[in-house]
Amino acid sequence: MKAPAHIAPAALLALCLLSGCKGCKEESASPGASPPDGNAQTHRSGVKVPLPEGWSAQVAPDDSLQAGPPGRPVLRVDLRRGQGEQLPTVEKLVEQVREGSKNFEISLDQEEQKESYSLLRVTLAPKLPDGGAGLQSPALFGARRVGSDLFLCATLPGASAEDVRLATEACRDIDVQAQPR
Repeated sequence: MKAPAHIAPAALLALCLLSGCKGCKEESASPGASPPDGNAQTHRSGVKVPLPEGWSAQVAPDDSLQAGPPGRPVLRVDLRRGQGEQLPTVEKLVEQVREGSKNFEISLDQEEQKESYSLLRVTLAPKLPDGGAGLQSPALFGARRVGSDLFLCATLPGASAEDVRLATEACRDIDVQAQPR
């Protein structure tokens, strides 16, 4: 089955803005379902991504962590070890989204910035050859600093407005637990 024309560019945009990091597999959550408390975490690094009830997480072939309802990943998280000082501002996220989406109409829906995170919710619609715009899709682009590490978040194509809202909450609350002694 071929994906609709607006899905491929949206996927490319998400991947361009949040390119996968090699070696994240052992730094992200372990493959498989999240624990019953709804938190995906790895035992080696203590990374904790609080997931909505019913969501699970797994490591994707590109070494990103992908989470969502069963069989439908909607949130992608990439870990950048030691890059926490490079936390982008909301303005930088807007600039990156605009640069990477020249074939889309963009509506900025919500901007949120704190000392440890920057979150941008947008609505994207592909520009059509006749000058119109295609089907609108909500999206999240975000970054969270935890200690010296940087976590990059983005929703995947096909995410609903509710998925984007839940993904925003999950990205905002990514944490690292102290290792047991």
